Amino acid sequence: MKIKRILVSQPKPQTEKSPYFELAEKNNVKIDFRPFIQVESVPTKEFRTQKINILDHSAVIFTSRTAIDNFFRVAEEMRVTVPDDMKYFCINEATAYYLQKYIVYRKRKIFHSTGKFPDLVDVIKKHKDETFLVPLSDIHKQEIPELLEKNKIKYSKAILYRTVSSDLSDLKDIDYDIVVFFSPSGITSLLQNFPNWNQDETIIATFGPATAKAVTNAGYRLDIQAPMPKAPSMTMALEQFIKQHNKGK
Repeated sequence: MKIKRILVSQPKPQTEKSPYFELAEKNNVKIDFRPFIQVESVPTKEFRTQKINILDHSAVIFTSRTAIDNFFRVAEEMRVTVPDDMKYFCINEATAYYLQKYIVYRKRKIFHSTGKFPDLVDVIKKHKDETFLVPLSDIHKQEIPELLEKNKIKYSKAILYRTVSSDLSDLKDIDYDIVVFFSPSGITSLLQNFPNWNQDETIIATFGPATAKAVTNAGYRLDIQAPMPKAPSMTMALEQFIKQHNKGK
């Protein structure tokens, strides 16, 4: 049976140049997008129970745009005026530029890295006298606190948002040839929304080792794994599999 339909458990790309659209056209497959997880802001009342004072910190570490949105949301709701001399350390340049939504960019002390947290820590180490606030989701990479502690960085971890399963009742069933996952939370959402789902011939594709492990831990069969040496991206891994699978069918 040829692969004809793919479900990607993420929002639909905003740009027409997405490699997913190119993949669909080149291989004559239909790709649907449906986020299996969503982000919910932690209410200010709940944040207060963490007993964190924003003004006790001289710098903020941002690992995503969502972290930026929720940091300034909480500050506004708590009527905290973020000082002009606050320093910002961002995971990459795009995240740093996103700060323009809330501050006058050129007048602030803003630093960014390459997209990898260990590289950002190298930047942070040059500012060891600062006290850092790290806005995060309830589900976050453990390397973040581990690397900060290892390098003796003074910091507070603030849980400002959480990752929750989306309501997928509109899907009725997972009637696709391939389903693509990018996080363990996506697998949790699948189990919560479709507790009686049987994989049968459905092909499961994952990105990253943690997601791959979540699939096997849930008792499912893992068919496509990325990144791999010959397929550093998910679309490349999918294309290689589709061409091999559909050959002669």
